[in-house]
Order: sequence, then C-alpha cells, then structure tokens
Amino acid sequence: MTDRHLNFIGGQWVPAADGRTFESRNPAHPDEVIGVFQRSGTADVDRAMAAALAARRGWAATPAPERGLILGRVAELLEQRREDIARMITREMGKVCAESAGFDTQAAINTARVMMGEGRRLLGQTVPSELRDKFAMVVREPLGVVGAITPCNLPVLLPAWKLFPALWCGNTVVFKPAEDTPMVGTLLVQLLADAGVPPGVVNMLTGYGHEIGDRFVTDPALDMISFTGSETVGRRIAGLAGAELKKVSLELGSKNAVVVMDDAEFDLALEGCLWSAFGTSGQRCTAGSRIVVHEAIHDRFVEALTERARAIRIGDGLEPGVQMGPLVNQKQLDRVQGYIDIGQGEGARLLTGGGSLQGAMGGGFFHDATVFADVTSDMRIAQEEIFGPVVSVMKATSFDHAIDLANSTRYGLSFGIYSADVNRVFAAMSRLESGVINVNAPTMGVEIGVPFGGVKNSGNGLCESGTVSVDEFTELKSIMVDCSGLHRRTGVNEAATEGKGG
Repeated sequence: MTDRHLNFIGGQWVPAADGRTFESRNPAHPDEVIGVFQRSGTADVDRAMAAALAARRGWAATPAPERGLILGRVAELLEQRREDIARMITREMGKVCAESAGFDTQAAINTARVMMGEGRRLLGQTVPSELRDKFAMVVREPLGVVGAITPCNLPVLLPAWKLFPALWCGNTVVFKPAEDTPMVGTLLVQLLADAGVPPGVVNMLTGYGHEIGDRFVTDPALDMISFTGSETVGRRIAGLAGAELKKVSLELGSKNAVVVMDDAEFDLALEGCLWSAFGTSGQRCTAGSRIVVHEAIHDRFVEALTERARAIRIGDGLEPGVQMGPLVNQKQLDRVQGYIDIGQGEGARLLTGGGSLQGAMGGGFFHDATVFADVTSDMRIAQEEIFGPVVSVMKATSFDHAIDLANSTRYGLSFGIYSADVNRVFAAMSRLESGVINVNAPTMGVEIGVPFGGVKNSGNGLCESGTVSVDEFTELKSIMVDCSGLHRRTGVNEAATEGKGG
C-alpha cells in the first residue's frame, strides 16, 4: 500500500480540507509511486497562514541565540539523516546520488551551521545623535510571516536557503515545496519539528502552484514571499505581492555563459564546462548552457566536448557509476525535445545527442547529453532557458567579442571564465553582467558564505545565502532616546534650527 502523507499546520499533520490528493513518482521509473500527498486548496492556505500568524509573536520573542541553537540541532539531524535524504532526493527528483548527498544535502547542512553561528550576530547599529544627551540606534526585527515557494531541482538546499535564515531572524514560515518533490519537503519539515521548532513556526502545504499560488501570495497574513522558479511565475508573484505592498524576493531564470579563452588550461576548462552543462541533467539555474570559445581553440574544444558528452553514462541515479539521471517529468522532457527542434530549425549544428531515451530506458524521462555548435546570439537556444542537458557553443574572435556574447541575453545569474591571464580575468570580473562570477571553475553552485542572486531578469536584487540573508528577512527600526530630561520643541528638530542637522 502506498504511503499517504499530510500537510503540516500548527505542529500537526493534517489532510487537505477537500480531501484531494496527488501522487509523486520516480522519474527514472515512473511506475514507482513515492507517495500520495495532499492537493491543497485555498482553505488550506488560509489555515496555514493563520497558524503562522498565531505563532509569530512567541517565536519573535525567542532570543536569537536560542533560535540559532535550534538550527544547530537541524544541522546535526541533517548530518545523521543525510544518506536517507539523499537517496530520496534521487528517487523523487532524479539527480545522481553523489550530487544529492555531496552538494544538495551537504550545502543545507552548511547553511544551518552558518545560521547557528549568526544567531549571536543579529546586528544593528548605534549612530551618533545630532543632539546632546540623546541616543540613536537601529535594530533589526523579523518581518512576520514569510512564504517560501521552492523548485524541484535542489529540494533540500533551496528550502534551507529560505527557511533557515527566515527562522533565525525570528519569522514564522509557510512553505510550499515543488509538486515534483513533496516527499523531500516532508522529510525536511519533520526534521525541523524533531529539532525543536515550536508548533506553528514552520508550516507546509503540498500541491500545485497554479491552484493555490495566487492565494498564497495575497493572503492577508503573509508579510513576505521568497520564490525561486521561472521568470514568468516570478513576474506574476511580483505583481500580486506588489499590489499588496508585500516584500518580495525572486530568484528566476538564467542563460549562463562560460567563456573559454585561448590561454585557458584546456582540460580544466573542458571538465568545468561538462559539469556546468550536464550536472543535474542541466536542471540548475546555475547551469552553463552556453559556452563561448575563442576561435584559436574552438574546433579542438568542440571536438573534445562532443566526445566527452557522448561518453556520459545515463541511468538511474541510485546506480553506481551513473553520471546523469533523468529529467524530472514528462513535461520537462517534452520541453527539451521542443528546443532540439527549435535549434535545428534555426540552423545550429547538432553534434551529439538530441534524442529522448525514454523508450530505451524503461519509460524513464531520460534525454541524452546534447551539444550544438555554430550557435549565434540571436537564436532562441542561445536566449531562452531550456533547463535540460543541452549546451550551445558560440565562437568568439577576441576577448571583447567573448564578453559581448556572454552578456547578450536578458539574464545574468552565474557566469564563468577560463583564462590564465590575470588582466583578462579581472576585466571579465568587472564586465560580465552577472550576480555570480566563477574564475577557472564551473558555474554550478556557490559558496555558502557569499550572497547568491542575479542581475537583469534573473532576480529582483535580493540575495540568498550567507550573512546577507539578514537583509532579506528583517526590517529596520530606528530608535531615538532623549535622556536629557529637558523639554524640547515639539515638531521641530532643534539641531536643524541651529544649522546642525536636517
């Protein structure tokens, strides 16, 4: 009998109000049902938001160091359960188990540890006052109720990037995991409860974004929404939340480029481009889906890249030696196939791949590693996010041309350059239009201690990860204390009248 899993509201596991459910399946073996989950409706959203609202004052009043200690226990439990969680990530999302454990889960552990330490550093400011016997300071306070909507590709790390700092800052949370990875979301929420997060502080709803997303964003109890996903959905969220004057944090699409110059360490660049393009089957916002290669090494590099792409072992991510798993669902497989047709129709040269392996691999949503050459910047495959194992190679005639090609999209999330010339590297660091720059390293991933976010259409300016999370999940309160005991003019700044201030 298939396990049935519930929503988590107010510290209790509860069914959806209308009793509807949906199934989560293994993308490598679609006949395998992972579990049955609640197909939440608007009534469930209201109930979860109300629980978070009721818990907000008590959690905000909990000392920040105590909140940090709970996140320390979260790190310990994640460490203890890492292998089980990693295997579930692979079963439910498809990526190879080494990625599930070595990056996704481990990075979430690291995030919890960083937030534990920051529990004693929720810093404000003291400011010199314009007046005698007056004290001025700035303190940080939680926003209130935070909504977190996350995608399927990093089903532990991306919730950790949102939930852990939001909790550290004293907010309560309503969390909606991707409909493709509800089991991983359930495991994470159970872990938070086991670590001692009080009832109502974290609440979880499973279901479909198109059914509950609008109510989720506009619910009167919600103060802030943090979303990672497509540009199209991000724009809708921004519009709905903006009309309600709610704070919004968006991490959206990408079309990342890796620049490979003629003086690059050839093998290092090749390995980095392979991982950037085909890690997680290309289903990463940091995927290097465009490679801009200097003409002096272009043909040699393309030949080596094509040979290595053909050799990638594809299969069930739980099997030893598998390097690339399936796409997450049929819709994504169809999307990738559609872009193969688009690329060929635009005149790009298909060097390897380009086909679904679904029929040959037991019905799983597998697609081979695909390389296009002779790609120009005006082609759709060079401009639109495919979110699959497809890489477009573009030829550059000079360093300046390479930078222009890299910048020739509306996105700017995670770019890279391979070069041994320090002058070129520093010029690229300045000129590449991207929130993250990788030098002689893959575009995939980011250090936990530094901010992560994009420019242009890749986000709205707020960053996740690292200590800047405090800016995302708090608001500032300025406090002035007059300790002179003197009566001052009402409604007039005394210093200003004396020419000392504004």
